[in-house]
Amino acid sequence: MNESPITSRDNPVYKRLKKLADSSRARREARMTLLDGEHVLAAYLDAGGSPATLVRAVSLDAARLAPIAARCPQARIVTLPDPLFAALSPVATPGGVLAEAAWLSPPAIEAVPLIVVLEDIQDPGNLGAMLRTAAAAGATGAVLSPGCHDPWSPKALRGGQGAQFVLPLQTGVDLVTWLAGFAGDSLALALGENTRLYDRVLTHPLALLVGNEGAGLSPAARAAATATVSIPMAGQVESLNAAAALAVAVFEVARQRAGP
Repeated sequence: MNESPITSRDNPVYKRLKKLADSSRARREARMTLLDGEHVLAAYLDAGGSPATLVRAVSLDAARLAPIAARCPQARIVTLPDPLFAALSPVATPGGVLAEAAWLSPPAIEAVPLIVVLEDIQDPGNLGAMLRTAAAAGATGAVLSPGCHDPWSPKALRGGQGAQFVLPLQTGVDLVTWLAGFAGDSLALALGENTRLYDRVLTHPLALLVGNEGAGLSPAARAAATATVSIPMAGQVESLNAAAALAVAVFEVARQRAGP
């Protein structure tokens, strides 16, 4: 396993990695990102990805990287001093492994459509968790409004734990236009509605709309949906957060589709 040490912030490879860590524009233009941690990297490899560069913090035992390096022998391997590595990692306590990798375009999922439609989800951890939950429940795709956080940011990828590699994504989408062309029902999740999610039949093609963590769905998105439904709660709390609401909804769909 041949490794190339990088010790300066002025190194062109390091500069490129730093742009991918910090800039959604750089990621979008290159269609590349940084994968943080062995688990996310393994999920990327399992999905058929091939990282361009593997990055190891010098404090991490090289043997830890060896099994991953063996799966992508074409990747360049570089080592970084811990301070330089920490400047790339999205977490306070880095795991010691990063990878420079191209975005994946997962194939269409052949199943009754279940699309999660997300409007202005701005927290990267929330967004990643929502994509992870959707994939776990059998969603066939996700549609993100222009106000959503970049799903390919290192923090969102860490929250998704591989969801972005298997769940087809559409980003920067005008939701009203998309909903008008969707051949199925679209249900907006919102508070204060008399119609309960649990009272709907959810076995047909379906889109589930979830809005911003604080503001919820915009009036335009709600109006474009087939119906607005609520998740019944006991009343001791005002609401569920966006990620929890989506989890309840997609697994109710999964429950109904699984049958008796």
